[in-house]
Amino acid sequence: MTRALTLHDWIVAGIAVFAGLAAGLLLRATLRWLGERASRTRWSGDDVIVDALRTLVPCAAITAGLAAAAEALPLTHRTGRNITMTLTALLILAATLTAARIVTGLVRSVAQSRSGVAGSATIFVNITRVVVLAMGFLVVLQTLGISIAPLLTALGVGGLAVALALQDTLANLFAGVHILAAKTVQPGDYIRLSSGEEGYVVDINWRNTTVRQLSNNLVIIPNAKLAGTNMTNFSRPEQELSIMVQVGVSYESDLEHVERVTIEVVDAVMTDITGAVPDHEAAIRFHTFGDSRISFTVILGVGEFSDQYRIKHEFIKRLHQRYRAEGIRVPAPARNVTVQQGELPPPLGIPHQRDVSSQPRVH
Repeated sequence: MTRALTLHDWIVAGIAVFAGLAAGLLLRATLRWLGERASRTRWSGDDVIVDALRTLVPCAAITAGLAAAAEALPLTHRTGRNITMTLTALLILAATLTAARIVTGLVRSVAQSRSGVAGSATIFVNITRVVVLAMGFLVVLQTLGISIAPLLTALGVGGLAVALALQDTLANLFAGVHILAAKTVQPGDYIRLSSGEEGYVVDINWRNTTVRQLSNNLVIIPNAKLAGTNMTNFSRPEQELSIMVQVGVSYESDLEHVERVTIEVVDAVMTDITGAVPDHEAAIRFHTFGDSRISFTVILGVGEFSDQYRIKHEFIKRLHQRYRAEGIRVPAPARNVTVQQGELPPPLGIPHQRDVSSQPRVH
């Protein structure tokens, strides 16, 4: 110290620290009020920003109070420099964590707004978080007087060894980035792989893709396998799709009457049932003279993949009820079997007996 501490120095330092604490509490209350206002807006990004600033702004106020207190005390140049460096490093660390929360929150918000689901593509979120934290860590080291050049050189040399050791992980990482960048699959899409797995895409992270089946089970698929297999995406290019139901009527039916009644049932289902497409134009196509019926296909419109089961259920019930009321018969398969009477083969397990009475005897 350049001189002895006095009561005045302690009072000034205490006032600076108290002012920093008071400013931090006041700013935190203000940000809480702003958070309530931000929650009423449509954009979720303002919620993320305000929530992240609740930690940084009070911390910055308290740090400023401590720095002012250190300046008020008669400290040596070295001690003051160390205190200032430490407080600056802590402030940069808090700012880095806050920036990581804000950036990752905004990335998650954009992913959710584009996919329209609660899940998100965490691969972009994780990559963004790692990049921001790495940059902040390097700035903190540089602030503390630690040279980062040797560290960057070591990372460059060791990167080759890490890449060789993590070939599968890196392959899945870049495959996930390619899938999202190409927009072939997004969270919320319903997909079916050529190997049979199908369900809603819940998340795409740095290593695998999580798919939730209709039975509420989760299927974990490596990104490299997902990018290299044949896949059907039932949500692209549009979420609405058409489904086909096979129906058959007897040969005695009036096909014009059958078509008119079926179209009325389709229109009623499309209007009344949740998940159907109200403006869907009903379509019926007769296609086969069967053994006991004339078969045709009814094309229905559904809002998304899982709605088809409810739509089929209601359509079949209503169509069956309407056919019975209109006297339209749906025949059961019938076959004529002709049985010819003749010599029956011997029962299984009993050998055929030969008539040995006419065979010559050998003495």
